[in-house]
Amino acid sequence: MTETDPYQREREEMVECQIRARGVRDEGVLAAMRKIPRHLFVPKGCERAAYEDRPLPIGEGQTISQPYIVAVMTEQLDLAPQDRVLEVGTGSGYQAALLAELAGTVISIERLRGVAERARENLARAGVTGVRVVVGDGTKGYPPEAPYNAIIVTAASPAVPEPLIDQLAEGGRLIAPIGPRDCQDLVKLVRRRDGVETIPLGGVCFVPLIGQFGWRGEGFL
Repeated sequence: MTETDPYQREREEMVECQIRARGVRDEGVLAAMRKIPRHLFVPKGCERAAYEDRPLPIGEGQTISQPYIVAVMTEQLDLAPQDRVLEVGTGSGYQAALLAELAGTVISIERLRGVAERARENLARAGVTGVRVVVGDGTKGYPPEAPYNAIIVTAASPAVPEPLIDQLAEGGRLIAPIGPRDCQDLVKLVRRRDGVETIPLGGVCFVPLIGQFGWRGEGFL
């Protein structure tokens, strides 16, 4: 622990006890999670809880996912330094900060303007550059910067939105929680020359993805 980084020890314990110990092996992901100050991406008063193995509310019905799930999803993206990444659901900005450590370009879409503005503030406070936060319907993707080498969806949809698949480059990877509102399956899609491969990754629980190609109210559009 240092005067300028009071949660250094907690961050190291998070990485070793919650993440590496449970099977995440990508050294780039582990290094990024050691570096990014997660406590700067949670509401004031929740800083110490930021390093616990659980999601936390960040306001407006949104959450920051538990560290282990963030690590698993990031590892499954198989990111390279030159990759162009689309994140659907900016939330606190923490996931985008990790992506910026591992990829070349990060576009993050958030439908709630207030949440997007706080994420920009969090990213700036943490000294993170290379993330562009856009306000809009993330279920439509972001065509101006497509195609993407990787797409990560941080909210749950009944099915993978077709526009996101369309914006995935050949060889690109997409990670998303898919299923009912109360419980979903985390899936990885890989775009091949002859189609899309789907790989199941296990059960998860995320807030709903709202938009034209996701959830709205009680129904699926």
